[in-house]
Amino acid sequence: MPLTPTDEIARRARAAGTGVGAFNVLQLEHAQAIVAGAEDADRPVVLQISENTVRYHGALEPVALASLAVARAAKVPVAVHLDHAENPDLVREAVGLGLGSVMFDASKLPYDENVAATREVVEECHRHGVWVEAELGEVGGKGGAHTPGVRTDPEEARAFVAATGVDALAVAVGSSHQMLTRDAVLDFDLIARLRAAVDVPLVLHGSSGVSNADLAAAVAAGMTKVNVSTHLNKAFTRAVRDHLADHPEAVDPRRYLAPARAAVAREVARLLTVLAPA
Repeated sequence: MPLTPTDEIARRARAAGTGVGAFNVLQLEHAQAIVAGAEDADRPVVLQISENTVRYHGALEPVALASLAVARAAKVPVAVHLDHAENPDLVREAVGLGLGSVMFDASKLPYDENVAATREVVEECHRHGVWVEAELGEVGGKGGAHTPGVRTDPEEARAFVAATGVDALAVAVGSSHQMLTRDAVLDFDLIARLRAAVDVPLVLHGSSGVSNADLAAAVAAGMTKVNVSTHLNKAFTRAVRDHLADHPEAVDPRRYLAPARAAVAREVARLLTVLAPA
């Protein structure tokens, strides 16, 4: 199956009132697991590569090309997306490599500078047919400008989308990145007001800290793209630990990475059915 653009997946989900799972790829096993889970659930999915993961690998190209290859071989629609890129040069590289969408994050900048930087990226990406997500009202958990408790103002969101031309907007509604517990308290009324204020899909970052029931409620209130990373990493790491505890003599990484990959696939399939029930 050819790559499916993120905008097509998100547009269909928004029209249907369902959510799209967007899961972070840290290495090849993650990409394989995410696609296997999507195939098991028979749902579309977004593979995301963050700037932090690029830093870990030392370059975007190896992990991006691997993810694109896995996506092209999938039996369900799969998009490949650059997540939380603060460097415009990395955005340009992603576009050149064939990623269909990017998230340009200038949310640490003052509002006017965020608008200017985002608009420039949007204009360049749109010339290449690439979909752009941006962020307004910092999502917590990153430190610095990403301060928990910040919320996105609907009127400011409306103005930001109009001024930048972004295709999707990540908003702060109570979730935080890198949460290890699933007890985030979302503001569902704010989600509904943001959904009414802007005509582009809303994106929920920090979804690892949100319970299944609240993920479903967030989609019902107006969220479309739902990003998950830490929750899958917990499943991956737990499976590795369990295997090594049961097989302390193991030295072949394939022996413990295979059950970790399977654990992530199962969790992806389950989360996709939460976001888009049959």
